[in-house]
Amino acid sequence: MSHDKRDQIIEELKAAYWMEIETVTNYIANSINLDGVRAEEIKKALQADVQEELTHAQTLARRIKTLGGRVPGSLDFVAAQKSLQPRKDSTDVVSVIKGVIDAENAAITQYNKLIQLCDGIDYVTQDLCIQSLSDEEEHRRDFIGYLTEYQTYDS
Repeated sequence: MSHDKRDQIIEELKAAYWMEIETVTNYIANSINLDGVRAEEIKKALQADVQEELTHAQTLARRIKTLGGRVPGSLDFVAAQKSLQPRKDSTDVVSVIKGVIDAENAAITQYNKLIQLCDGIDYVTQDLCIQSLSDEEEHRRDFIGYLTEYQTYDS
């Protein structure tokens, strides 16, 4: 693998790493901040997904290091998940669900980008991204189901 290609893969791994870290932060915040009977299932789902997202971040960090990169610290972080920010209205479950779907879509896009970038060059990173992509697609499917249920209930 060329030095330039390795550097490009490391940079995209860092982008995915930060997405996972930000998702963990926002899932924790929303799983605590949401209120109401209708929020309980979403809070439980977010709490359950925190560990999986954290595991993704740890796996990405190890791969960054293995490829010769440096895992970034908090001063390198730039927040991007506007739609997943905790709401002033702590009962606005639908907005949180939509924010989760947005975050999962962004992660899916990033993992697909990495899979294409690594194709024929770095099969280990590609496999790692394929596994994470599968997890993110499952999370998205779950939350699309929640959204359908909540929108049906509100109609």
